Amino acid sequence: MKINIIDSKKEQKVKKTKSKREQKIKKTKSKENEKKKGEQMSLKTYLDLFRVKQWYKNLVVFLAFFFSGNLFNLQFFYLIITLFFALSFVSSAGYIAHDLRDRNRDKLHPEKKNRPIASGKIGTFTAIIFSFILLIVGLSLAWSISTDILLLASGLFLLTQIYTFALKDILFADILTIAILFVLRALAGAIAIGVWVSPWLILCPFFLSLFLSVGKRHSEVCLLKHKAEATRKVLAGYTLEVTHSLMTISTTLLTISYALYSFLSEHQQLLYTLPFALYVIFRFYYLITLGSFIARSPERVVYDRSMFIGILLWLLSVLLVIYG
Repeated sequence: MKINIIDSKKEQKVKKTKSKREQKIKKTKSKENEKKKGEQMSLKTYLDLFRVKQWYKNLVVFLAFFFSGNLFNLQFFYLIITLFFALSFVSSAGYIAHDLRDRNRDKLHPEKKNRPIASGKIGTFTAIIFSFILLIVGLSLAWSISTDILLLASGLFLLTQIYTFALKDILFADILTIAILFVLRALAGAIAIGVWVSPWLILCPFFLSLFLSVGKRHSEVCLLKHKAEATRKVLAGYTLEVTHSLMTISTTLLTISYALYSFLSEHQQLLYTLPFALYVIFRFYYLITLGSFIARSPERVVYDRSMFIGILLWLLSVLLVIYG
């Protein structure tokens, strides 16, 4: 009996030590998981602060490079990639300043309230420091290309600040300013590699930007309804009737610009790519009328299979015409 009691006590001690070890292992694992989550959260938070997802706007710097037939010129490719990151860093610096200015309004928005500054994940001082660093790095990269690009990048940042602190609250001036910023990016791409491009090709980003901006205003009004003005004053003037009319105008002008560029280009076969371009435009117009989240965040266009395939087919057709 004594032996049995001793054995049972030993078994209990062994079980206790095992359970303690298991608890320690669980605690260490949970701490490691928390650290990993924290690291992932911090990385995502800073990427959201820089608005990396909106760097797609700087892809227009590739227009002159692509349509001038220099796609396989490695020297030009290096210059364009450098320009892309230069303008992306400068844009991110501007986005941070914009979010600092609008942090109180963003708190009232169902989607923008999760932005790092509006949600309080990143403080004002930290945001200012990052904005300054990104601006310096972006302008330095621009200067490494040429002084003309440095001036263009500086002008881009300056116009962005004028938009943030003044023009964004003025009806129609807001979307026109955004369109001009697109044109500056396209011009920077042509100047960086020293090629001449058709004015019609430069106008395409202008009307494309108008189309996207108006579509975003329309989608925001549909989402926010009577709360729209509280998040952005200018939305009071963008009624559904106004946005529908502006979308029709911008769609027409965008189509005409691309058609005229194709017809007047040295590659007149680009006219054959018009159906693909029209499909992409019409599909996006359709998504806007549905109130899709893609209208508010065009970088998420990959989530619409039909739209994504249409873009790929258009790019492939242009590639075959110019380089085939």
